[in-house]
Amino acid sequence: MQRPLIGITAYPVANPDYGWQYDASYAGNARAIERAGGLPVLIPATVAESTLRAIYERLDGVMLPGGGDVDPALYTTEERHPTVHKVSDERDRAEMALTRWAYEDNLPAFGICRGIQVMNVALGGTLVQDIPSQVNTELLHDLPNDQPRSTLLHDVQIEQDSQLGSILGDIQVRVNSLHHQAVGAIAPLVKLAARATDGVIEAFEVPNKDFIMAVQWHPEDLIDNDPRMLKLFEAFVAAARERMLAKASR
Repeated sequence: MQRPLIGITAYPVANPDYGWQYDASYAGNARAIERAGGLPVLIPATVAESTLRAIYERLDGVMLPGGGDVDPALYTTEERHPTVHKVSDERDRAEMALTRWAYEDNLPAFGICRGIQVMNVALGGTLVQDIPSQVNTELLHDLPNDQPRSTLLHDVQIEQDSQLGSILGDIQVRVNSLHHQAVGAIAPLVKLAARATDGVIEAFEVPNKDFIMAVQWHPEDLIDNDPRMLKLFEAFVAAARERMLAKASR
């Protein structure tokens, strides 16, 4: 079976000892795409927009993974919350552009954690800057760093008529969680697909598109223990494969 090319956005990081600049990505992202039958490649965030566009046009699907916070200036006039951290203007710029291009072209796109937040802002929504201080909840949404990333923290209720529910074959899943921000006002172009039991938005999808979807948890860390999470990546890669085959037949 032919394997579609899936671009995974990287983030700029400096070596703490020497200051050398690198483009990095959490290894679990590429592993999940490979397990699902795709060919993972990294997209550097530091390239010019024309280069980014040229890379995009070679891809069959785009994945926006987890990472630091989105710059609040992109979605609100409110004061920047003191907990906002690891903001990268280059990554924000690149991922916003990729989201909008994928939406315009119906290119399969999958957002994870930061990815759902970027996609929501790119399509016209806002974010909650800090759940602990701005949301009345007793749920823990941010896993302590000394715990395995696969640690399950809370349940997610999935909308029955959603594409997400059809893929997972369930209306409730228990998930891991590594975020202090969340989707605020949902973008007008997307459809709610899941919430945590405290109301925090956990997933959305874009109607009338083959596969443009995002989740707030980290399914890449759950694929070994929960087959439903691998199905998410398989559905994404399958949509990208359809895109690849359609492109080849033109």
